[in-house]
Amino acid sequence: MTSIEHWAKQAQELKAKGLTDREIGEELHLSPETIAWLLTRKDTGERPPADVKIGWRSLGVAGRRIEMISSIMADVIVEEEERRDMEIDLVVGLAMNGVPLASFISSILDTDLLIYRPKADPKERGEGSFMSNYASVEGKNAVFIDDVISSGTTMKGAIKKLRDGGGHPQLALVMVNKTPHNDLDGVPLRALIRTLSVAHSR
Repeated sequence: MTSIEHWAKQAQELKAKGLTDREIGEELHLSPETIAWLLTRKDTGERPPADVKIGWRSLGVAGRRIEMISSIMADVIVEEEERRDMEIDLVVGLAMNGVPLASFISSILDTDLLIYRPKADPKERGEGSFMSNYASVEGKNAVFIDDVISSGTTMKGAIKKLRDGGGHPQLALVMVNKTPHNDLDGVPLRALIRTLSVAHSR
């Protein structure tokens, strides 16, 4: 079984369980475009979208390992604060995979914590929401945290929501950037690792 056949089978199984394309993408660490292709592809020889499969289960199985990665990310935030002469006072974790990272980072930097929950289906109207049990946004300088950025749609939604609430987006930080972008809607984008697909393989 090829990797593509394996991922297509996984995507179909998750779809049958009721997950949306976005949720399947988060689960498999693939872009929404790749998930759509996996779910609808025919045996026509059509090549998949350019994408890079990101798996970090070796980190995710242990809280201590997530904490260590979070410490590196916190160090990048401090570097940005010093370079740009500003101070972050709110860490926003993007559900789902950004939440444990953001929680540790907030503790390390002693800042407020907020969780952003995107719409389950990106085709639905409206934006995601900030979870009410966490910090407020008004007047705060925020950093957005996620594990992987593929299309940037979720991150852009969180940035817009924060601005609409009177907050000040200062930085977006992810473990892996699968895009060529260095900013999103005017917000600097940093990553621990940037990927680049130079060729397709099947």
